Amino acid sequence: MLILLPPSETKATRVRGAALRWEGLSAPGLTGPRQQVASALAQVSAGADAPAALGVSPNLGEEISRNTRLWSAPTLPARELYSGVLYDALDLPSLDAGASRRATSRLRVVSALYGVVRMTDRVAPYRLSMGVNLPGVGPLAGFWRPHLDPVLTEAAGRGLVVDTRSSTYAAAWSPSGPAAARWVQVRVPGATHMAKHTRGLVARALCQAPGDPRRPQALTDLLAPDFEVQLHEPSRPGRPWVLDVQPA
Repeated sequence: MLILLPPSETKATRVRGAALRWEGLSAPGLTGPRQQVASALAQVSAGADAPAALGVSPNLGEEISRNTRLWSAPTLPARELYSGVLYDALDLPSLDAGASRRATSRLRVVSALYGVVRMTDRVAPYRLSMGVNLPGVGPLAGFWRPHLDPVLTEAAGRGLVVDTRSSTYAAAWSPSGPAAARWVQVRVPGATHMAKHTRGLVARALCQAPGDPRRPQALTDLLAPDFEVQLHEPSRPGRPWVLDVQPA
């Protein structure tokens, strides 16, 4: 099972730590594209018009400044980097040993800077959204799409692709071929805060479950004890199954 997560806008930092080793990240085939985005991001972030280019408030000067220090900033594992509502609900530090191993195996964060990261990847904090048209690179979702396709297709294997991403990040990769038939998009009705919280709870439940369902219907059975779930068939070939989820 492959569980796709969006990143969080808020990110933790460290005062001390090892610098980023690009070649040490998972999916080393993405090293070139990652460095291309990082170089363009650093250049843009050093300019006076950086907030406008990145679509953020001018008050986020320190976060923008971090983008210029990606090669030297202290890194931390992705499982500690991302925070916010979804990651609070996911609560990785409280998982037992088995669930923690499954989280490492199953979870991937789709990132505007790094493409995709595993929870154990040590990365530098940054500020960049997948919706940005980055000077020198172009629209990031379109840039990453061909690079992520082979990486995430391989990661999915023959298992389910459980997609908790927002539409902005979902634009960077859609399963195709046989994987598309096993693509399940988690949809949570209601306010944004509650939707993020519920998606985090779903991801946590799937990490805690020792079973590895291979069919969308089996995913529904797995989650049914803890959530109200309703599965909808794809609207057309190549589109995902949609799993409506609410806390029980």
